[in-house]
Amino acid sequence: MYRQTQDFLADWNNAAKGAKKSIEAITEEKKTVAITEGHNSLEWLAWHLVEVGTTFGKWAGFNMPTPDEKPDTLIEIAKVYEDVAHVFEQQITDLQDADLENMVPAFGSAMPLGNLLRILITHQTHHVGQMTVLLRQAGLKVPPVMGPTKEMM
Repeated sequence: MYRQTQDFLADWNNAAKGAKKSIEAITEEKKTVAITEGHNSLEWLAWHLVEVGTTFGKWAGFNMPTPDEKPDTLIEIAKVYEDVAHVFEQQITDLQDADLENMVPAFGSAMPLGNLLRILITHQTHHVGQMTVLLRQAGLKVPPVMGPTKEMM
């Protein structure tokens, strides 16, 4: 659980940068790649990061952009993701550390805001990890998300 807004902000900026790089690495030709038929595709995962950010942001009480529908291109999805990520950066700076103890609605219950923000980053990291595997499977360049990739060593 985050207890200081600056700690969340530092983690969020790093995580959002890696997620955006992963979305930008997806090509239109390979966006339908999935581990196997019927599983989440690269495009689905990219859009899911937008949906998760929007949902968690609303639970946090932030004024989030609400896209009407999934854009047609990965370039547009990356832009919407960047907008959502920026809202977190802006609105967290308006909070005091004590606000992270405030209970917010989430998952049909309530939890401290600092816990919700930790789950947001963990959930996003989980899906970015899935994306890196699918990027490699698709023959695309895997961006450095949490450090250098094998190809960079």
